[in-house]
Amino acid sequence: MIGVVDTKEALQRAEAAGLDLVEISPESDPPVCRILDFGKFRYEQSKKERASRTKTAEQKEVRLGRSMKIDPHDIQIRLNQARKFLMDGHKVQIVQNFRGREMMHKERGWERMRDVTKQLEDVARVDMPPKLAGRRITMILSPDKNKIDRIKASIEGKARAAAQKAAAEEAAAEAAAADGTDKAASEP
Repeated sequence: MIGVVDTKEALQRAEAAGLDLVEISPESDPPVCRILDFGKFRYEQSKKERASRTKTAEQKEVRLGRSMKIDPHDIQIRLNQARKFLMDGHKVQIVQNFRGREMMHKERGWERMRDVTKQLEDVARVDMPPKLAGRRITMILSPDKNKIDRIKASIEGKARAAAQKAAAEEAAAEAAAADGTDKAASEP
């Protein structure tokens, strides 16, 4: 950090170092400039921009077992994971595979997909309805921002209320303890 320098002098310093004089913040008074390699600077900026773009919503896949023979508890575990992904803002692809003679009972797969939709309707909306492709039924759910925001607000409200209740109980306990020590001190 050098401070305020005349433009001609800054250009001479940049040339002497074999680098470029780059204006970083033109809106400030005086404008902020740096002496650096402009090519490297642009590369770093594009890298940061690409990294920020890739942090958008990903699509996660939740498989409801390798076949229809999966315990309801295991399905619930997978749906809880899907709910977590949706709450984090990711799209979720639900996949139900069929093996062997299970293809004769596809209606059970469609029924399971309807159940999944019902159980996750409080946080998601259906982007792509269930579709049979070969030996698997797939469906894509995306997070419903309004519903998720309401859920998060209610969770925060409950946490705040619990914290206030705990603080009130603690204050009451301290007051009772203080009253008990005052009585003990005043008794002969």
